[in-house]
Amino acid sequence: MDAEKITTKRMALYSGRTHRALAAEVADHLGIELGHPNIVEFANGEVRPRFGESIRGSDVFIMQTHYGCDGHSINDSIMEQLIMIDAAYRASAKRITAVCPFYGYARQDRKAEGREPITARLVADLFKAAGAKRMVSIDLHSGQIQGFFEGPVDHLTAMPVLEKYVRANATAPVIVSPDAGRIKVAERMAQHLHDLGADLAFIHKRRPKGTANVAEAKEVIGDVEGRLCILTDDMIDTGGTITSAVDILLDRGATEVWAMATHGVLSGPAVDRLKKSPVSRVVITNTLPLPAEKMFDKIEVLSVAPIIADALNAVFDDASVSEIFGGENQA
Repeated sequence: MDAEKITTKRMALYSGRTHRALAAEVADHLGIELGHPNIVEFANGEVRPRFGESIRGSDVFIMQTHYGCDGHSINDSIMEQLIMIDAAYRASAKRITAVCPFYGYARQDRKAEGREPITARLVADLFKAAGAKRMVSIDLHSGQIQGFFEGPVDHLTAMPVLEKYVRANATAPVIVSPDAGRIKVAERMAQHLHDLGADLAFIHKRRPKGTANVAEAKEVIGDVEGRLCILTDDMIDTGGTITSAVDILLDRGATEVWAMATHGVLSGPAVDRLKKSPVSRVVITNTLPLPAEKMFDKIEVLSVAPIIADALNAVFDDASVSEIFGGENQA
């Protein structure tokens, strides 16, 4: 008599070299071993992965946060992930998911001026061309990037992790959006923390035309006098937006200001600016690696590994990802 053949789904998780520590933490939460990509770098800088185990028929997750470190650029980081996806595709993986905790070029999501690229779309096209069938990312700079990728995109948010921190450390804060564009996110956080007595404010700012990494804080809309203010944003890059916002909030009578962001990019003068700024705490998550030279007294790093692990489990089980966030991860 023929024995009935039972096929079992297998999950495989691989990480590029940019932030292996986060992938290892995610693997721990999933209760699986992080796979061995065996990445070789040749003398001319070309890279070649060769997976150390068979992934034929597996549900493969290839994780890389897009960031330049250890002598590599953000472009090296993206290219390495693309090559790993191609390797998985050619090794007969059943389904490949690109996991990008921080998605590179997300700010180039539209033509703000003539003759500019829409690089966020180009990066999405590259993932599709390499063989990725779906994508997982955290707090994309703008929601429409989900539509750039031809396939399912699970857009996660670090908000539960940040809110838990606020609950443990603050009472009656004012949640402040550093500009009008982020006000919906700040409003949602303030609503979630309503029982703490949280209120909402935002800063009206402008960017001088034709400049990059320059923003001028102009005015505070909302009452912040005598209150703890918590600035919330998707990323802190050069720190210019945050530090100018801190100054104007303190000028308007705030007693203390914290800065909270999902992605601690901390480029160029950011660390120096934040050290010198009167901001009391800088709370970020570990979507990006934080090199030792960027650590300073005010900074606190929270882990998003449990959120990523829950999402990957849901994808693997063909279950709902949005239910992890009570349906509030999409806006």
